[in-house]
Amino acid sequence: MTSTPALRVLLALSVVAAVLVAALAAVATALLARWDGASVPAALLRAGAAFGATLTLATALLALCLSGAGPAA
Repeated sequence: MTSTPALRVLLALSVVAAVLVAALAAVATALLARWDGASVPAALLRAGAAFGATLTLATALLALCLSGAGPAA
């Protein structure tokens, strides 16, 4: 697969979008955990888990689409 500048930009934007979505999921998880009465360390622990899980899923989907095996192929 040849890497054109447009493909590199698209990949970079996709990674940035995945990180932003993961950060939003982490913030929402932390706020909901605090609202439920969890302590600050517990809320941060849940937020970290949500961030990691969301980023892992987004990266896996991005890799699947870029490999040509996904629905975008």
